[in-house]
Amino acid sequence: MPTTEIILTDNVPGLGAEADIVKVRRGYARNYLLPRGKAHEVTPASLRQLEKLKKKRAEREARELNEAEDLARRINKLRVIFKLETGGTGKAFGSVTAQDIMTRLKNEIGEEIDRHKIHLEHPIKTTGEHEVAIKLHHDVTVNFKFEVKPAHEEQQKPAETTEATAEPAPKRGLFRKRK
Repeated sequence: MPTTEIILTDNVPGLGAEADIVKVRRGYARNYLLPRGKAHEVTPASLRQLEKLKKKRAEREARELNEAEDLARRINKLRVIFKLETGGTGKAFGSVTAQDIMTRLKNEIGEEIDRHKIHLEHPIKTTGEHEVAIKLHHDVTVNFKFEVKPAHEEQQKPAETTEATAEPAPKRGLFRKRK
């Protein structure tokens, strides 16, 4: 397969980061990377601009690392409780997914985190303490701790006391009586 060398001007997942020189198939470069402005062909002029791209990349990576560390500190301070409808055994009818965690974090800290950065093997269906790893940056991973509680826990206790004191409701027939 014919390949060509290109200089990436943006991060391309699975291929490389900004200012990397990579070999790709010509069709991929010509039909996808070059028209979208994610890469330039390797020429003597573009090699001279490579230093500018490397400086820009270093500044961006330092800024992203600082932002990720700040976000990790803010996430560590959070104490989040999810409420789920549960049956009598404590097993939840619903579940807590990465989407739910992402939405709650956005509401709590005001910044949106991509749900793909939240490493959740399977949706959480049990009550109790849980911990999820969130990869904010390739160097920064935070363990987010949260608790899942039954939604009707507080409402069930008062309801039990009223049922014990109240008289039983009259039984209704399954079928209507004909007149």
